[in-house]
Amino acid sequence: VQLQASGGGLVEAGGSLRLSCAASGRPFSRYAVGWFRQAPGKEREFASGFSRSGGTTYYADSVKGRFNIFRDNAKNTVYLQMNSLKPEDTAVYYCAAKDPPSIRSYSRVYYTWGEYDVWGQGTLVTVSS
Repeated sequence: VQLQASGGGLVEAGGSLRLSCAASGRPFSRYAVGWFRQAPGKEREFASGFSRSGGTTYYADSVKGRFNIFRDNAKNTVYLQMNSLKPEDTAVYYCAAKDPPSIRSYSRVYYTWGEYDVWGQGTLVTVSS
């Protein structure tokens, strides 16, 4: 599978953006998906993700209540809806996909960059104050 991230841009604080991660090559429904972000001068962090089954979802405390991750199987795309954006949300955002090794892993969220199999290119989100 190959991933293509898009949707970044410049937005004022309090605004919204929707990031898209489009998959090609295989159905996205076969994968657990995560969104990472890396702010200037900071380490990459795991912002949100869900399991292959879709039944387990994770949000970092810093985005909880403001971000929503969801998948559209018909479009083979995963989205990250970002609301009430803050300047500290400014970062390059990356999507990643993991093909779980077994059925027992279908409900698992993967939290680290190295656990994923495929990564998209980043999309820059800039939130002005």
